[in-house]
Amino acid sequence: MFRALLTSRLQAAFTAAGIQLPEGFSVSVVIASDTRYGDYQSNAAMTLAKQLKTNPRALAQQVADKLDVTDLCSKTSIDGPGFLNFTLSAEALAQRLALITQDDHFGVPQVEQTKRIVIDFSAPNIAKPMHVGHIRSTFIGDSLARVARFVGHDVITDNHIGDWGTQFGMILHGWKTILDHEALDKDPIQELVRVYKAVNAQTKADEAVLTTCRNELVKLQQGDPDNMEIWTRCVALSLEQLRQIYGQLDVHFDHYLGESAYNDKLAPLVEDLLTNGIAEISDGATCVFFRDVPELADKPCLIRKSDGGFLYATTDLATIDHRINDWMADEIWYVVGAPQELHFRQLFQVAKKRGQTTRMQHIAFGSILGQDGKMFKTRSGESVGLLEVLDEAVERAAAVVAEREGLTDLEKTQIAEVIGTGAVKYAELSQHRMTDYKFSWDKMLALQGNTAPYLINAYVRTKSIFRKLDGEVTLTPDLTITEAAERALAIKLAQFAETTHDVLLDFRPNLLASYLYELADTYHSFYEACNVLRSEGAVRNTRLTLCEATSRVLKAGLGLLGIRTTERM
Repeated sequence: MFRALLTSRLQAAFTAAGIQLPEGFSVSVVIASDTRYGDYQSNAAMTLAKQLKTNPRALAQQVADKLDVTDLCSKTSIDGPGFLNFTLSAEALAQRLALITQDDHFGVPQVEQTKRIVIDFSAPNIAKPMHVGHIRSTFIGDSLARVARFVGHDVITDNHIGDWGTQFGMILHGWKTILDHEALDKDPIQELVRVYKAVNAQTKADEAVLTTCRNELVKLQQGDPDNMEIWTRCVALSLEQLRQIYGQLDVHFDHYLGESAYNDKLAPLVEDLLTNGIAEISDGATCVFFRDVPELADKPCLIRKSDGGFLYATTDLATIDHRINDWMADEIWYVVGAPQELHFRQLFQVAKKRGQTTRMQHIAFGSILGQDGKMFKTRSGESVGLLEVLDEAVERAAAVVAEREGLTDLEKTQIAEVIGTGAVKYAELSQHRMTDYKFSWDKMLALQGNTAPYLINAYVRTKSIFRKLDGEVTLTPDLTITEAAERALAIKLAQFAETTHDVLLDFRPNLLASYLYELADTYHSFYEACNVLRSEGAVRNTRLTLCEATSRVLKAGLGLLGIRTTERM
């Protein structure tokens, strides 16, 4: 990565110049905001000069005199009040370009220290359909898992499904009294939802029904054979449908360990917390207080209710034990909505009190809104089903693809699936995860602008170049980068390596999405400015190499977002 190499050389130049860096001072190099002065820049000399109360340009000159970047740069300069600017050489760019076309990782280096990372995401509830609210956790979590694996981490993905909640009391009662077995065979989730809603309405009209449901739940928790059999069937039916949806989304999990997997661990866990003085009894309930944490001093973590019932926090603490003790996790990432921030702050504080040092990170996100700026729901006020969203996206994409000539019906169907699903994913992943955004069909399926169809079309355009050539093309290392558009594209391609690593710094797939959009724009500018097919010799080889590198990076980058590509469109 050019940025990392330049940062390392600059750090060495400060040392060689005899300049002592204050503790905590970081030398950094970034992409230049104004490329007239260079490709990369650093304000390290300016920042340090302010601390040392010395002349910034003079300090920058001291560093520049010791700077050794001749193998990377054709020019370095000091501009303004002390900016250090770096202009990459054509030779260095050619070497990087060759690497991108030959390396399985496209020039993206592996992390220096591999970590085992458990990523907890998606987490739908059993016997309920996935809805639009699951989009953000599922797509962000999947992309982070892909990127973390790609740069060398050992990743375990765990879908911590809700399979032991209070809703099961109602489902159990409904299963025994109003279940339509024929409807269950046709669409299990829809029938279970119907049963749940019907019983829920009954409980509001008749207190006796609510009591019956609670009794059914207690029997389940105590291991009643009949209720356990019904529960097992519900879980199996739900998982079957969930796996179909995840298969359509190309999202994969290593484990589906739901809440029920930890039932036997909860009571011993609470007793352990009491024995070690971490938890205490308060008004009959078992709580962990955070008297030494000001912002949580009045927000204790409840881990067992006064009636003996356990809570999400109890299950989550048992889950942490499993992930640390059995999976040997170095880090645990929770991709869960922002409203759960307090829960995770409490959870991590309890883990800290227990002496657990594994890094735990709540990766929060905002909401998806309708065009009216309110939560995205159906007209009846219910959450929009995820399957309905995907089906409509594919249907809308199919209407566009149907107009294309030269494609078979099967190709049109496959292309519509790629574009429709990719459009929904990209609409999510191109947003900052904390931003609330409006769900717009027209915007996400547009062939222009920052959308999946635009990026997939850019990839198709790179492949079309090679289809127009006669015979097999053999690219050679003989590269000559002379034109401005060639240079701009080579630099943008080289930045794929640093962008990929940047995604994990603040868990932001949108950085990769923005990069790919910029790459597609840069490629289109190159395509318009530099004739590829009519060029000859080293120029032709260079331009074909740029097309091949762009093709590889676009496909790899979209793949890290969980978006497939198509060769034709």
